[in-house]
Amino acid sequence: MQNSHLPQPTALTIAGSDPSGGAGLQADLKTFSTFGVYGMTAITALTIGNTTGVHDTVTMPAATVYRQIKAVSDDISPHCIKTGLLGSAETIISTADELQKLPPCPLVVDPVMATKRGDVLTSDEEVSAYRSHLVPISDVVTPNIKEAELLSGLTIDTPDGMPDAAKKIMDLGCNAVIIKGGFFADWEQSNDLLYDGTDEIWLHSQRIQTQNTHGTGDAFSAAITALLAKGEDLSKAASVAKDYTSQAIRNNPGLGEGEGPIAFNVSPDQKTV
Repeated sequence: MQNSHLPQPTALTIAGSDPSGGAGLQADLKTFSTFGVYGMTAITALTIGNTTGVHDTVTMPAATVYRQIKAVSDDISPHCIKTGLLGSAETIISTADELQKLPPCPLVVDPVMATKRGDVLTSDEEVSAYRSHLVPISDVVTPNIKEAELLSGLTIDTPDGMPDAAKKIMDLGCNAVIIKGGFFADWEQSNDLLYDGTDEIWLHSQRIQTQNTHGTGDAFSAAITALLAKGEDLSKAASVAKDYTSQAIRNNPGLGEGEGPIAFNVSPDQKTV
């Protein structure tokens, strides 16, 4: 007998593994669960590290990533897909090709190319692959300030520079951009910008003074992914994700000797979720 109840919303994250559990696909799965979404994974890389830093990264072959995506989607269709750390230009390109073969669903691209402090983690070839293959097929791209600079070719020195960068990224073909400005310079507020080609929507929150922010960007994009999987519109999803991430930082469990993880299990506002 088949189940008569409605199926649980599902989301697929294509990302790297963080053994400390604070970022990458572990952060995504925890966030999906908090929002009542069933999470699935395709592992792109195994990072070796903890809250004090990443010591090494073992990248999966592009063909292995492709096979994971196909195996999962052949069995359980995702209602939304998110990409995180992809690890190589070849994987970026092959992932974009495979995603276009799947039944349509929202695609959230978190282009992991630089740390929130501005350290570049990627090659020119990977930036080019994002610009030419993955960004053009995405529904929303969620770069931090440095990643937005890499994608747009512009320098962002103040919040006033974020709209121009967002428009340049939109020109690559995506449907919307959310530039995360929370860790740029010493702004008193965490300022994120959602631009959909028409409206500029600013998402503000008070900066929380703590070093325990490991996984913040992953949680933000994963929350958006979960909410889109549940049928929410992007502006509402972004607003709820912003609030969720702020709560998660504020209630961090204080783990680790370095940049500790946030609290992924904080309860979202049920009136908005």
